[in-house]
Amino acid sequence: MADEMVLRAQRFINTTYPNMLGIEPLEENGQTSWTVMYALTRALQLELGISSLSNNFGPTTLNTLASKYPVLNDGTVPSANFARIIQSALYCKGYDGGEIDGIYNDRVAASISQLKSDMGVLPAFPDPDSLYPKVFKGLLNMDPYVVVNGGSSKVREIQQWLNGRYIDRLDFFIVPCDGHHSRTVASSMLYAIQYELGMADGVANGNFGPGTKTGLANHTLSEGSAGTWAQLYSAALILNQRSATPFSSLFDSTVASETAAFQEFVKLPVTGKGDFSTWASLLVSYGDQNRRGEACDGVTKITPARAATLKAEGVKYIGRYLINPTGGAPLEKEIQPGELQTIADNGLRCYPIWQTYGRDASGFSYPAGNADGLAAVAAAERHGFKNGARIFFAVDFDAYDYEVTDNVLPYFKGVEDAMALSGNAYRVGVYGPRNVCIRVSDAGHATASFVSDMSSGFSGNYGYPLPANWAYDQIVTRTVGSGDGAINIDHNIASGRDIGEGSFNPSRLDNAADVAFDFGSYYTAMHADISTYMKSIGFPDSDANRIFTHTECLETIMSHDDLITSLSNTYNMRKALIQTSAYWEMRHYDVVDLTVDAAVTYYHTGVGGDIVPKRDSSTGIAQISGEVGIRAWNHCIQVDLVEGTILDPSKDADIWTMWHKVNQDNAYSVRTVSLIHLWDAAGKVGGQNPPAGESTLRPMALDYNQSEIFQVLRRYQGWGNEAEEHATKRMALYQLFEKYNGLSRMY
Repeated sequence: MADEMVLRAQRFINTTYPNMLGIEPLEENGQTSWTVMYALTRALQLELGISSLSNNFGPTTLNTLASKYPVLNDGTVPSANFARIIQSALYCKGYDGGEIDGIYNDRVAASISQLKSDMGVLPAFPDPDSLYPKVFKGLLNMDPYVVVNGGSSKVREIQQWLNGRYIDRLDFFIVPCDGHHSRTVASSMLYAIQYELGMADGVANGNFGPGTKTGLANHTLSEGSAGTWAQLYSAALILNQRSATPFSSLFDSTVASETAAFQEFVKLPVTGKGDFSTWASLLVSYGDQNRRGEACDGVTKITPARAATLKAEGVKYIGRYLINPTGGAPLEKEIQPGELQTIADNGLRCYPIWQTYGRDASGFSYPAGNADGLAAVAAAERHGFKNGARIFFAVDFDAYDYEVTDNVLPYFKGVEDAMALSGNAYRVGVYGPRNVCIRVSDAGHATASFVSDMSSGFSGNYGYPLPANWAYDQIVTRTVGSGDGAINIDHNIASGRDIGEGSFNPSRLDNAADVAFDFGSYYTAMHADISTYMKSIGFPDSDANRIFTHTECLETIMSHDDLITSLSNTYNMRKALIQTSAYWEMRHYDVVDLTVDAAVTYYHTGVGGDIVPKRDSSTGIAQISGEVGIRAWNHCIQVDLVEGTILDPSKDADIWTMWHKVNQDNAYSVRTVSLIHLWDAAGKVGGQNPPAGESTLRPMALDYNQSEIFQVLRRYQGWGNEAEEHATKRMALYQLFEKYNGLSRMY
């Protein structure tokens, strides 16, 4: 909703500082935003005589303001525009700023007094009606100083107390007072601890370093303790959602009881005392890294000697990866042959982890979740995990909250739907920062969390509580054992919510040759699964905008199963690669494609008319152009993978020869798909120049990893964002074809 006074503030900026702030003119919509606050900050810098303007109200702005105008009021505001900046900012914060008339009047003074009261700093300054530099800094941001969005009044009391007590310290700045824990509040708590330990300004840094740890070790609290330390401790409990804790300077029986409950929750010794380990778990995500947990995860094969080391360390549960998606080092990241049996023989248990190559938000989407869910099921079955095992799907990057909303949650919905397609053979867990785990679990997409708490600085860890459904809490990397038993692990605390698996089905190799498809056993189920998936990404079984139905496409592709099986065995290529590309392209065939086909026919034969002729286009069930078909065949002929005649893509006659074949002969198109994949793996030599960083893949192999499969599917379409997007969606389709091909291989 537009606010008339915010609108006037935006107009003031646009008319007073046209083309002077180094930013685009503000949209005059009457809505407060960071963009408006940035503009007001830059305007202030301009009024202060700062030549290098910035969105950041940083040390230069603060120090310049403090040296020139340490106290601002009706008698010290240097100019009308300076006053208008203050008035505009007040309106953007929800306070009365007067008429934005350049006068620091009684209304402005009253609002400044109320602002400081809301911040909790009113008693810290001598004049209630004056604006001081740190308060000005707090005025020019989007932090609320009243409870919003269901915030806690008790948390707000803590925020105000922190502001009021420490505002005079050099590196302490006003934190929001909105009733919500946050990264800023968590940092302010560490500063407060350091100030109470006697650290000087410039020494206190908000880090959980050796000096802070030593100091906390000397401040164990118990029932009856009183004073500032007890108050800080109660604040830490409340911020970790022990809401029954009173915010008080007395460590009473309720604080002791809440301490014991917190210790039980995070799996610390239950003493009811505020000892170092409890302080650490309250203040930083990884807590006391000297703790010994019952779980670990790692990228190293568990041998009998390493199993003995882990047992001696008290480890019961071992996290191991279902795949090594990139194919490079570490070579033992994926579970190795015989490893699960070694784990079981030594009385240990294993929980499976799924991680692909996505290290940022772009790797997470609904189709990617579908693909990963299906692939994880296949990998878990291949390694021998029995039904009911929980697979932890990794989000191994610092996902901001909006990225969780836009990318991670749709990804896990895709995983969940893939599990349903697979009969819910396995349960879904989530691995990642606290906020990711909380939100994915609250959305109902995961049943347990494996928390990457070692990354204490992640925005998704700092200021968030340990998830209620945490199963494993990753706290430190260490090397244990010696000699053949030495192993580097991530040491994890276990809650008991997940206990891994202690017995396994026989594993099977991933390089068995493909065989003829078992239509009687699997066609109906495959037809239904592919239909369900394609509907989920916007492809109903029949569509007026497309030429072929789902059934027509699948029947056409599967009618060539003998040929596809032969091509698979000849070229060491998974049948699913050929099936996926052909089905995907045929499903996209539409009326526009028919029109373009007619234009190409007209160009080469003169048959037709009333249409602009076209030399070449993608055509046929696999959407192959004459040039692409020629280059793929030429490459494979030249490397003795197929027999044929070399054609020249610069000659119209040769383009027509290839184009007509792939347009008219479905079997020829299917064969050409396999040759395009071989050409793709070789880097498309002689074709479009690939972008920097694209190189040849290893020779086609039945055990291509997830990254190699993705590259082959993407290169079929080419380079660029659209090819990336489509390949992500085709990965799930590949997994469905591979699922049923795999069943045919097994039985």
